[in-house]
Amino acid sequence: MDYRAAKQFILNRLRRELSPELHYHGLHHTMDVLRMAGHICESEGVNGRELTLVKTAALFHDAGFVKNKHNGHEHEGCLIVRDCLPGFAYLPEDIEVICGMIMATKIPQSPKSHLEDILCDADLDYLGREDFHVIGRSLFEELKAYQILEEEQTWNRLQVSFLSAHRFHTRTNKLVRDPVKLQHLEALKTLVATY
Repeated sequence: MDYRAAKQFILNRLRRELSPELHYHGLHHTMDVLRMAGHICESEGVNGRELTLVKTAALFHDAGFVKNKHNGHEHEGCLIVRDCLPGFAYLPEDIEVICGMIMATKIPQSPKSHLEDILCDADLDYLGREDFHVIGRSLFEELKAYQILEEEQTWNRLQVSFLSAHRFHTRTNKLVRDPVKLQHLEALKTLVATY
């Protein structure tokens, strides 16, 4: 498994092919998810081959956005994984684990293993962080650019609904991110109540 070469390949492709309209799902998001996946793996005691699989899935989890569409990007990402990772000496069973992690991030998230839990939590880690509003604003700008949403009030109502339904899966994020996420939810509920 040549993780470094696979990483270089997908980062170069994302740099070249992602739309500048992807204010949220840009290269910066992939790098954030990679970083947080590493932190969660460390905290959860995941290392060795499994750590490499999680980091690979983090790098490829939004690769489907090179097709420049929101709907079905997870499936497109798995097509890219299946096409290119054998060339970096990833075994078929590795590819299945990676695609399982990527597909688990589809909203609503549906992880069925510890590694899938980790990638799901890394993907939405910002929900329980101090940069929640900045990152949330970038997602709103992206949804406006793709004509999925237009009004900020609609966006804030959607955030209340999303945060209310969302659950972190790992012990790490339940402990570290849940309390901050609940603060964001309460603040948004207060704001939406003024509409």
